[in-house]
Amino acid sequence: MKREIVIYGDHFWKFYHRLPAKAQEKIEYVFDLIRYEERVPAKFLKHMESTDGLYEIRVQVSKNIYRIFCFFDAGRIVVVLQGFQKKSQKTPKKEIALAQRLKHEYYGQ
Repeated sequence: MKREIVIYGDHFWKFYHRLPAKAQEKIEYVFDLIRYEERVPAKFLKHMESTDGLYEIRVQVSKNIYRIFCFFDAGRIVVVLQGFQKKSQKTPKKEIALAQRLKHEYYGQ
């Protein structure tokens, strides 16, 4: 295993459990890519510009697009914060703000 995935809080689980089974399966597939592949394609994991180290895990199931915010802790630990269904070109600012707040909480700031 190249990386460990840790879920912080319950924001992600609340999102995940509302999804259809196909979307959950695709998320698990992408999580396995992150866990086991040395280089994860940007199609699935991309750094969020203008943020303090946030990344987005990108999942598409037919026409539905899902984003999951995460960050790296201690290099090989991926901390998953929260997810949402993307409905427009731009990532909503409130989703980015929530992810940044959760990251600061994680570090006790």
